[in-house]
Amino acid sequence: MRVPVAIGAACGLSLVLAACAAIPPSAPPPAVSGPPPAPTPASAFLAGVEPGPPVGALGLSPPNARAALASFRESCPRLLGREDASGLAQGADWRAACSAAATWPGTRASDFFAAHFETARIGAGEAFATGYYEPEILGSRTRRPGFEVPVYAMPGDLVREWPADLPPSEREGPPPLGRRDASGAFVPYYSRAEIEDGALEGRAPVIAWAADPVEFFFLQIQGSGRLVTPEGEVIRIGYAGQNGRGYTSIGAVMRERGLLGEGPGQYPGSMQGIMAYLRENPDEGRALMRLNESWIFFRELNGDGPLGALGVPVRPRASVAADPRFVPLGAPVWLDLDRDEADGLWIAQDSGGAIKGANRFDTFWGAGEEARAIAGTMSGRGEAFVLLPAGTLDRLAQRR
Repeated sequence: MRVPVAIGAACGLSLVLAACAAIPPSAPPPAVSGPPPAPTPASAFLAGVEPGPPVGALGLSPPNARAALASFRESCPRLLGREDASGLAQGADWRAACSAAATWPGTRASDFFAAHFETARIGAGEAFATGYYEPEILGSRTRRPGFEVPVYAMPGDLVREWPADLPPSEREGPPPLGRRDASGAFVPYYSRAEIEDGALEGRAPVIAWAADPVEFFFLQIQGSGRLVTPEGEVIRIGYAGQNGRGYTSIGAVMRERGLLGEGPGQYPGSMQGIMAYLRENPDEGRALMRLNESWIFFRELNGDGPLGALGVPVRPRASVAADPRFVPLGAPVWLDLDRDEADGLWIAQDSGGAIKGANRFDTFWGAGEEARAIAGTMSGRGEAFVLLPAGTLDRLAQRR
């Protein structure tokens, strides 16, 4: 995730921030060198759907099946009323499984999936998965020494409209985000550098104040997180909006400049390596971060977890972001990767600007140092199957 409701975006940090889910819908994706990719089918049905192995042959572990059943149960109210973009299954198709899930005992979760689902291979079924997490950083309700980075809520002057000098024939898609200047003219909204220099002081509400600008930068890329105050209060914040400026991957820039790699003087090509460079080179690091003009605005969240694009909380080691054109949001997904910790059953409850195409996934690992370490290095390849309500494949075959 739209950029996801709260997560903002599922973001594959192991891609060295080369493409991130926090890219706003109005911004183009980061440039990629080389020839243009081949056209991608617009839905799972067009990409090709073939039967996979029986669910019972997947080897679901009891703990994994229990966690997946709990997340699937939470997804059902949304899943039943959601219009599916993949062409695989509509809301009514999930009714039997959702009805059974409501009372199915967790001790027999593996039997639930075997009884109510069948597996489908979408396209070639060759999966690529990254990871994201919910950052936890130091923050304060009030501005005080050591807490100087504003966490802004949505400003009142951020508007979406067409510039007056843009001909109607060129107005395609949603109007851009911007603001009106003193003369009343529509202009781009303030950039990251302008906001950091104080452009929004007194003009936008402040939820809290963060302690570390580098940590906050990465929290913005993730799109949601937790602020922990010195008094022990935990403030959960989620994506509310964006300034309309383009996203620039500082990881991609650093790689182009030869700062990332395995050679002498280079930093590891991971989130941890990028953060190390930013801290050890504060002036150059600040300039690098400002190359990413995109700024994320937040809202304070209540509840026991950040919300994904499906509108339900995403759960550690159970929720995955997927492209809704190829996986119905709310559907179970089986991953078998060369990163064993990501193997198993996940529930597609989120989406993201960089999570595009068949069999592209972003696994959610929760909060804390372990989650951060796994998400920051997650880059797994292997096989994926989407679990669909039993009988779906026969119905789809009749449409061919």
